[in-house]
Amino acid sequence: MLVKTDQDTLQSYLSDASNMPGGSADLILIPETQEELREAVLQCSREGKAMTIAGGGTGLTGARVPFGGAVISTERLNTIISIDEQSLRAVVEPGVSLRDFQTAVEERGLLYPPDPTERAAAMGGTVACNSSGARTFKYGATRAFIERLRIFLPDGEELQIRRGETFADGNTLRLQAVSGKTYALDLPQITMPEIKHAAGYFIKPNMDAIDLFIGSEGTLGAIAEIEVRLLKQPERIVAGVIFFDSVEGVMGFVNEARTASLKTRMNTGDDIGIDSRALEYFDRNALDFVREEYPNIPQGAAAAVWFEQEVNDETEGTLLELWYELIGKYTPFMDEAWFAITEKDQEELREFRHAVPAKTYERIRELNQRKIGTDMAVPDTHFQLLYDFYTAEFAKENLQYIIFGHIGNSHVHANIFASTPEELDRAKSAYHRCVLKSLELGGTISAEHGVGKIKRDYLREMYGAEAIAQFAAMKRVLDPQELLGRGTIFAES
Repeated sequence: MLVKTDQDTLQSYLSDASNMPGGSADLILIPETQEELREAVLQCSREGKAMTIAGGGTGLTGARVPFGGAVISTERLNTIISIDEQSLRAVVEPGVSLRDFQTAVEERGLLYPPDPTERAAAMGGTVACNSSGARTFKYGATRAFIERLRIFLPDGEELQIRRGETFADGNTLRLQAVSGKTYALDLPQITMPEIKHAAGYFIKPNMDAIDLFIGSEGTLGAIAEIEVRLLKQPERIVAGVIFFDSVEGVMGFVNEARTASLKTRMNTGDDIGIDSRALEYFDRNALDFVREEYPNIPQGAAAAVWFEQEVNDETEGTLLELWYELIGKYTPFMDEAWFAITEKDQEELREFRHAVPAKTYERIRELNQRKIGTDMAVPDTHFQLLYDFYTAEFAKENLQYIIFGHIGNSHVHANIFASTPEELDRAKSAYHRCVLKSLELGGTISAEHGVGKIKRDYLREMYGAEAIAQFAAMKRVLDPQELLGRGTIFAES
């Protein structure tokens, strides 16, 4: 195990993509084997030292930012242990990057659907945050593809949790370690929204035990090994970026594309229908933000939507006709649309899709500003109400912003740029009102980024103080000294 204590080395472990300030640590522990990960966790427990598990540092809510204690980095636990093309299963260590893993499975004609924007993310981090991405519209978030976890608890005990084997009895969940030691957890009395949601622990009566750890943001145990489910690669993809002259046109197009996609998935017959695996939105400000790099964006475009559809030789022609018909109903920019049939052209469209968030994060770093970006989602029927609320609030406060993201899941990211302390205060105030509006509309404070340290006060707004106390009590069963991920999800007090 590598141990680092010099301040120059420590600095690179004290932040994440949220740009949250104030991180500090006494030392960095870098295990080189899974057993060394257990030793690192045990060492911190014996010394009563707070520990923060660190992956790729791509998180956006400050969960990786330590405030004292030790950082345990999984960067050397980076082995792809197996990829089984027959069983469609793979086993990886937590430090494997999403990019390396997806490349490895794609070379075998397989697909790992979760696709967070930042492919430098560590696989362990994507599990800890239940990361999602554009393809979530069709395939769901990371949770849907996790089959087994090997986890080390702060007392050094090992859990091997396989999906479908251990379930809660109502609101009581009993976990048994490999050694035979048992842990009885009282599940908090909460009701999660039935939408895309990644705020706080996953809790449901009679739930599968594995789901408690997916999305727990490094607060319950250290993930040592991950087994995932894979799919066969689709034969081909067609994709497009469609430009619109009004937000109303976008809303009509997306609502119809979403409805058609859901109907196709429910159809058990052989009928061919639209079934988009991604519906991604870019507002006028987002388009202007990257116009220099993409000068062929039509002048006068108020917004754009990027979509992908899986096809094969038999269905491609029919599906393209269905998309052309749908697009033509909602935009005068049909001739300016970008369509991609070849893999090369599709990759260019994906690069466009990634250029907007990449440039956004670059701008936030330039401003040396903590990220202020919405991650709320609401039921589909309420999405336009929330969207209109965003734009009205930002206009009222005279704030610079761009909006992009997963409109298929009624979940977009409004990112605010503040260049002065006074603007930052106004941005925070507007953000708070947007959070409250999303809750009023039956939504969630976080659909994919998690709570971390930045959003824990909003989690209290969502569930109430009593539920947060129940979260903390459940955590103490597995982490009696409250050492893991201190300050993440809820405050130390």
